[in-house]
Amino acid sequence: MPSEDSRDLYAILGVSREATQEEIKKAYRKLVRKYHPDANPGDAEAAERFKKINLAYEILQDPQKRAAYDQYGTLGDAPPGGAPFGGFGPFGDIFGDIFDSFFGGAGRPSRGPVRGENIEVSLSISLEDAFSGVTREVSVPRQETCGRCGGSGAEPGSEVRTCPSCRGSGQVETQQRTPFGTFVSVSQCRDCNGSGKKIDSRCANCGGSGRVRTRHTVEVRIPPGVDSGTRLRVAGEGMEGSQGGPPGDLFISIKVESHPLFERDRDDLHARLDLKYPQVVLGASVEVPTPEGTDRIEIPPGTQGGKTFRVKGKGMPRLRGSGRGDLYAHVFIEVPRDLSEKERTLVEALAQEMNVPIQSTGLMDRIRQLFS
Repeated sequence: MPSEDSRDLYAILGVSREATQEEIKKAYRKLVRKYHPDANPGDAEAAERFKKINLAYEILQDPQKRAAYDQYGTLGDAPPGGAPFGGFGPFGDIFGDIFDSFFGGAGRPSRGPVRGENIEVSLSISLEDAFSGVTREVSVPRQETCGRCGGSGAEPGSEVRTCPSCRGSGQVETQQRTPFGTFVSVSQCRDCNGSGKKIDSRCANCGGSGRVRTRHTVEVRIPPGVDSGTRLRVAGEGMEGSQGGPPGDLFISIKVESHPLFERDRDDLHARLDLKYPQVVLGASVEVPTPEGTDRIEIPPGTQGGKTFRVKGKGMPRLRGSGRGDLYAHVFIEVPRDLSEKERTLVEALAQEMNVPIQSTGLMDRIRQLFS
């Protein structure tokens, strides 16, 4: 496992540079659940970690971006003969404003609309809901434009001035002399956080950020056939964008709860079928449970314990494609623990007829049992 380095995208996700796309996705999902703001309310460090995890995944899950990143190293390195990451040149064009968000505004400032961040929430549903599909209302925590100040961050009626440090541009230039020449870097103004404005009196509702944390209710349609790990996308229900940018998306991570009758294997279901001794010896017509109720199957004479019967098309709906999986009924033979006197006599007679040695109860023992 690589050591954690805030500049190394692989270390942020806790995977090696040789990790497969599936390993990267698995690590991302695990970390998102751990550091999600819902699981860490008020924890600024967890929120920042959550942001970095999402941004690292956004790069590494894209083959083109990952290849470019692999070629040049970590975020703090510079390509040979080129500018550092977050500066200028073709590498910066590939990654766009992803690194800007990663550095929290310390890299190349964004001058145009910025798309809002995606939000991911977990949703538990029953197997019955996964079978038939269901519509659920999901409460989504997100930041929205402050209604009191309209997003300006200023208390209504107070003065908003042009930032003197950046003269309203939201950016500052820094020159650095090196043995290879003078480099000029452009970064976000720290005095105004890139807004280009100075606020005399901050909004009492949002504290000057221009945004407030709210919970938004979204109605989500869960299609039939979803399974644990299914990830549904609801476009435009993520965080609001900034500077006129579009909102992010909402992703719903599905967890299907365990069921008392069925065990699921992708589109197939497995159920226990308890049969009595006469039924497996002589054969019988019995009912098996299905998600829709029951179905009848024929048990042939001489059926052995452990036998599996396949009931075609009685499993889960296929999420992608048509039709349904199958139901597999596994035979278990019930052995009675308490027999009546008549039942015991009949079983002993059967054992004698079949020449099967048993521990028989003698006549005197039976008499003692009757009067005890």
